[in-house]
Amino acid sequence: MTLALVVGAFRARCIVRTDEGEVLEAVTRSRRSDIAVGDRVRIALTSPAQAVIESVQARSNVFRRSDASRAKLLAVNLSQAAIVLAARPAFSEDVLVRVLIEAEVESIPIALIVNKHDLRDERARIEARIAVYRALGYPVFDCAARFDCERARETLLPWLAGRTTLLLGESGMGKSTLVNCLVPDAGLRTNEISEALGAGRHTTTFTRCFALPHDAATLVIDSPGFQNFGLFHVSQSQRVHAMREFAPLNGTCRFNNCTHRNEPACAIREAAETGRIDPIRYRLYTRLVDEAQALARARPDRV
Repeated sequence: MTLALVVGAFRARCIVRTDEGEVLEAVTRSRRSDIAVGDRVRIALTSPAQAVIESVQARSNVFRRSDASRAKLLAVNLSQAAIVLAARPAFSEDVLVRVLIEAEVESIPIALIVNKHDLRDERARIEARIAVYRALGYPVFDCAARFDCERARETLLPWLAGRTTLLLGESGMGKSTLVNCLVPDAGLRTNEISEALGAGRHTTTFTRCFALPHDAATLVIDSPGFQNFGLFHVSQSQRVHAMREFAPLNGTCRFNNCTHRNEPACAIREAAETGRIDPIRYRLYTRLVDEAQALARARPDRV
């Protein structure tokens, strides 16, 4: 058997790249559909261009989003992640907070890539919000992938080098442009993967992994754009501990099981009301609590 990396996945079909650089189509014996891009697998060849996945190695981490009924794996075994933002169209800070929470829960380092830096007036208008995340310790990279690809590469390549990085972002943020800047033949490779998986041009896009040109150790994983990011798999304790600004105040509320929503003498809510922590991030946190509580009432078996 041969070790390989999953570089594209759609339902029970995968594209894998062996450690020798050979790219193959692969299927699972059990038709399992939970194999994700980034998985390390053992395969057995069934023909010169096809293989069957015999086993999946243990994962170091996973990055997922979920709704009330199921979770969707985006990628696994990551060194780091980045969410691509832009001022036009305006990014959703609600989505940003949710993505950062998932990264914190999985202990995956994550950065903000603020694209379309050439739109200077629009970029200036979101600086106050970006500064909040910079102050929390998240790395922030400014670039203009379409306007100045070479500068974008110079900005990002040292941070990407030698790592496996998942790129996430809402539709319209310019993530695809950024991927094509970093990996000039990404579109061609995506079409080849799509044809091999039988995904079809009208099928929902899928996550895929690219090695940077002339640097096989640096991997960029491109995920489909999204407009929402559910966190129904994240517990209340995990939500609280994923909010970095809450850390100094954790354990100082009146009640040990405080959700920091409506309880009296809540230190975190009081800090938001007085401006000691960012009130917008606090409000977005409470939205997640409300979602979880609504699910608990409607589907107690899911929480």
